[in-house]
Amino acid sequence: MDKTIPLFKVFMPESVLGSLGETLLSGYLSQGKKVKEFESALMRRLQTDSLVTVGNGTAALHLALRLIGVGPGDEVLSSPLTCTATNWPIFLAGADIKWCDVELSTCNISVEEIRKSITPRTKAIMAVHWGGYPCDLDGLRLISEEFGIPIIEDCAHSFGGSYNDIPLGASGNYCAFSFQAIKHLTTVDGGCLAVPEGQLKRAKLLRWYGIDREDTGKTDFRCEADISEVGDKLHMNDVAATIGLEQLDYVDGIIATHKANAQFYFDTLAGVAGVDLLENKHDSAAWLFTLKVGGRDNFSRCMKDRGVMTSRVHERNDKHSCVARFSRDLPNVDELSATMVCIPVGWWVTPEVREYIVDCIKAGW
Repeated sequence: MDKTIPLFKVFMPESVLGSLGETLLSGYLSQGKKVKEFESALMRRLQTDSLVTVGNGTAALHLALRLIGVGPGDEVLSSPLTCTATNWPIFLAGADIKWCDVELSTCNISVEEIRKSITPRTKAIMAVHWGGYPCDLDGLRLISEEFGIPIIEDCAHSFGGSYNDIPLGASGNYCAFSFQAIKHLTTVDGGCLAVPEGQLKRAKLLRWYGIDREDTGKTDFRCEADISEVGDKLHMNDVAATIGLEQLDYVDGIIATHKANAQFYFDTLAGVAGVDLLENKHDSAAWLFTLKVGGRDNFSRCMKDRGVMTSRVHERNDKHSCVARFSRDLPNVDELSATMVCIPVGWWVTPEVREYIVDCIKAGW
């Protein structure tokens, strides 16, 4: 290959320029009719009628924690094998975190470890669908029902995945999506939060200072009615929503290519010496394709020399000094941190390119 094959690449069609130009010159740029239109399209797509868009995926997690009421003295169970965006909102809410180990076969939080880790202070469970591969939602549901603890699904990698033929985001849990630049669906930056039944109105209030923007009885154009609960400024704007609406015309093809490339790797890398593949039982969005390899650092150097970008993508969060006081023994996270690596799987990976990547891996390291 003449050029390095990237691990991530932004998709942005030229067709967006027309609708984007109209929005930019419309005189209305903040949360308006385009946001409402985008939310309606997302609700149809994710099979939910309780969803709000926000300015980024991290804001969606902040909002979920706020809706649950997580605060000082509370504890949230989560995996350290994720982006810091998953876990830092927990600390910013004033709560403590209890790290849970993960499944070696999926990189997802272990339901068994969650059950062992619950205490009277446990207020929520954060479950990341690593790479777009669904967590054990049946197991999480049973725990939630038994202990009365709400589930937050970090679906940042997961747009287009499903569990038991139900789209990720339609479980009835708090489901936070990211539309950051390199995701399947991008609004440059943005996100959304699907919320349980009965939480939609409060979610809308808390994402905009606590102001009811749907109040039609106001006598003054600018001045709001009484605010009963202080909110934040977490909303999406019409510019981002316009981009998102255009992206929806292309996202099915993007997701299909990711999934096809992932299946090709499962088919062609099975049994290759030194390579251990993850589980492939459920419908992954395939935003990442993660391998476990022996001699991972040598593997990455060899792949780089051959023009293929690889990465672990995220450092384990519990390694950082700012959260050292929450350290726990996590043997599966330890093992994965030493062996896991992601290879290019995206919409830019053509059949020729994916064959080259597999040949590079089979050539050894």
